[in-house]
Amino acid sequence: MTTLTRRQALAGLSTATLAGAFPAPAIAQNAPIKLGGLTTLEGPFATGGQDAFRCVQMELERINNMAGGRRIEFIRESSNARADVALARARKLVEQDGVDIVLGPLSGAEGIALKDYSATLTGKTIVNGSSAAADTTLRNPSKNFFRFSTDGTQWMAGVGNHVRKTMGIGEVCVVAGDYAFPYAQVFGFSLEYCRAGGRATYLWSPLGTTDFASQIAQIPKSAGALVVVHGGTDGLAFMTQYAQAGGSLPIIGGSIMADQTMMSARGPHRKLMVGMVSGGPIADINDDPIWNDFVARYRKRWANEGGFQSPSIHGVNYTTNLQGILGALEEVRGDLSGDQQAFQAALAKRRFKNPMGAEVFLDHNRQAVSDIFLTKIEEREGKPVTVAFARAPAINQTLGVPEDRFLALGAPSRNNTGCIAAT
Repeated sequence: MTTLTRRQALAGLSTATLAGAFPAPAIAQNAPIKLGGLTTLEGPFATGGQDAFRCVQMELERINNMAGGRRIEFIRESSNARADVALARARKLVEQDGVDIVLGPLSGAEGIALKDYSATLTGKTIVNGSSAAADTTLRNPSKNFFRFSTDGTQWMAGVGNHVRKTMGIGEVCVVAGDYAFPYAQVFGFSLEYCRAGGRATYLWSPLGTTDFASQIAQIPKSAGALVVVHGGTDGLAFMTQYAQAGGSLPIIGGSIMADQTMMSARGPHRKLMVGMVSGGPIADINDDPIWNDFVARYRKRWANEGGFQSPSIHGVNYTTNLQGILGALEEVRGDLSGDQQAFQAALAKRRFKNPMGAEVFLDHNRQAVSDIFLTKIEEREGKPVTVAFARAPAINQTLGVPEDRFLALGAPSRNNTGCIAAT
């Protein structure tokens, strides 16, 4: 995967049709709505960020860049998965470009930074892209931040029980990135797995790690499976080096491991990934007409322009959050006056089906409640795909645990894996 500079990344993507120049009257209903898009076009998740913008562009083109009777001007910005960089780019979109709404970011720590920033704003709204750290919305939520995509803890609903009870694996080794999103994923997995009697060892590495030799050497010989919660270039590097080291444990994947951004890359890791079980908001093979239509449109639009064989998890999440925005704009007929209070009220009440055909609605923290899919990677026509074999409906952010009890378990971290909390 090639890592681009911010300038190269932004220049290399085609720009959605932009509105013409309009004067800005006091009530600017004739002016375009400025939608700022922020994703990671640099760093370890650049491939996923590119697909996020592909899907956003495809959906804006589908509606001729119009919503609520007003033209949408889409202004792109790039980050590199670092919270400070994402915050700087979001401030640029809001304070220099004058966007009305920000769609983004992609990575977990970025999401927490933008949530905190949104709390300082008046008359502006930030709607998540694909970032999935639990505490973006679960603790100290901001009234100006909305997330129509589920979070990393939700994505693992059912995986821990499946590994312990169905696969019969009593001990696992968890290898994960040392930052907010993997913390949420590990917590969701461990909460179920340890309560079902499983034991786990945890090995952490900073985002951007390239040499996993020492970590691979620490994997206990007693482990019956390897739970890999990496993604992007980190995930590819780990799996490649594990395969080269002769690793053969069954793989349980974090949600962004079981994604086209990983499976489209060639190398020795692909053999190990066949049969990998995971959970998350999408599956390549999902017998739903809404999903099949979305995939067909994606392939038609991007087959010759760098698209995957199926949309990525980031592309689907950005589309889901864009759906939330567009529906609310239709509801208020494009009126963002009154510090966007009517628009934000419309966002809070949105209920729709996402590209997977799963119903989405928000809880009191403006966090999505939606379906989660258990998947397994299979080879079909010589290509790896994720196939849904189970579906958990309407998973909320606390996995069905009363919120006060869930919050009492503490925030997910490398020192609070969910396994400790569940004993």
